[in-house]
Amino acid sequence: MAFDKAQRRKRIQRIIRTKVAGTSERPRLSVFRSNTGIYAQIIDDTTGRTLAAATSKKVTAEGGNGVALAAAVGRQIAAVAQEKGITKVVFDRSGYLYHGRVKSLAEGAREGGLNF
Repeated sequence: MAFDKAQRRKRIQRIIRTKVAGTSERPRLSVFRSNTGIYAQIIDDTTGRTLAAATSKKVTAEGGNGVALAAAVGRQIAAVAQEKGITKVVFDRSGYLYHGRVKSLAEGAREGGLNF
């Protein structure tokens, strides 16, 4: 049974969500990657609320390419989280491979002060 790219990602996403869940002490940092941008949310799964969010649409980066922009989004989400008193999170890559823009966002968030 062959899966297309979207079905494969949804399947991996389901597997990841069984193992990774955000609590009020350690919320989940979820990443969404589109062709034009990258988005990050910090989510408390016990209440189902988004605590913080950042997007590449509102962030500028030197160089302007996707990887640099993702790192800037990571630093931005870390800054917003710090303002709300969040320092520890669990990372949810949402079925994407951990390289390129997803890895850059995670490293930017670590630079900004979030602990995974």
